[in-house]
Amino acid sequence: MATLAGKTLFVTGSSRGIGLAIARRAAVDGANIIVIAKTAEPHPKLPGTVYTAAAEIEEAGGQALPVVCDIRDEKAVASAVAQGLKRFGGIDIVVNNASAIALLTTEQVSMSRFDLMHSVNARGTFLVSKTCLPLLLDAENPHILTLSPPLNMLEKWFAPHLAYSMAKYGMSLCVLGMAGEFREQGIAVNALWPRTTIATAAVNMLGGEALTRRSRKPEIMADAAHAILTRPSREFTGNFCIDDEVLEGMGVTDLSRYAVDPDGQLSPDFFVEPRQE
Repeated sequence: MATLAGKTLFVTGSSRGIGLAIARRAAVDGANIIVIAKTAEPHPKLPGTVYTAAAEIEEAGGQALPVVCDIRDEKAVASAVAQGLKRFGGIDIVVNNASAIALLTTEQVSMSRFDLMHSVNARGTFLVSKTCLPLLLDAENPHILTLSPPLNMLEKWFAPHLAYSMAKYGMSLCVLGMAGEFREQGIAVNALWPRTTIATAAVNMLGGEALTRRSRKPEIMADAAHAILTRPSREFTGNFCIDDEVLEGMGVTDLSRYAVDPDGQLSPDFFVEPRQE
C-alpha cells in the first residue's frame, strides 16, 4: 500500500476541519506536518489552534511543527517555509486548504470582505505554492493539492455569491495553470472538492446542526487526499477530483461510514451536481 511515511506536508488552514483531517491521515503513515494557521489562542466559537492540531498529529503517529502564519503575508509565508526546511529538511507536499467564505450577493458584500476572500483564497494559494516551489523541485514525488472546485462555468454557481465564487475559482485557476507550468518538472498539481457538504465548524456556522447532519465527515476528504498524494506525481496531474469518485476509483463501494447520519439525505456542496442514484 502506498504511504506518506517520511514525507513532509505543508498544510494551510490545518488547525481544524478538513485541513486537520488530511494532516492526521498523513500522520498515521508517519509523515511530518508543518501546521499552518492563524489561530494561536482558542477561538470562542471555533475549535482548535495550531498547537492542539500539532498534538493530535503527533498522537496519530506523525511529527508536527506548529507555525502561526497568515498566508496573506508574504514574509510570514517565507518564514514558515524556512522553519519547515530547518526542522524537516525539505517539503514534499503542499496542501492549499485555507479559505475564507462569505455567501453574500454583490450588493451585500463589503469590499473589505471581497478583499479578504481573494487575499486568502486565490492570492494565498498562489503565494504558498510559489514560495514552496524551490523545495518541491528537490522532492522525490512532489505534489500540490488545492481544496477547490472544478471549473464549471455555469451562471448558477456565480449569481448567488459572486465574490466568493470568484475567489474559489481563483484557487482552481492556480491548479489549471500550475499543472501545465510544472508538468515537465514533475510536480503534480491537482484539486480536490467534496460532493457533499462536510461537517466542519464553517458548515455548522452556515447551516447549523441540520446541515451538519446532512453532511459527510472530514475523513472522506482526508482519505481521498491520501489517495491522490501517494500517486506518482508525473502520472497524475491537472485533475479536478471529487472525493467520492476518488475513493470509488480505489474500489471503495460503501461510503456510508463517512456520513454523519448514514440514514439521512446528503446535502450537495457548491459547484458540483448531486449524484443521480
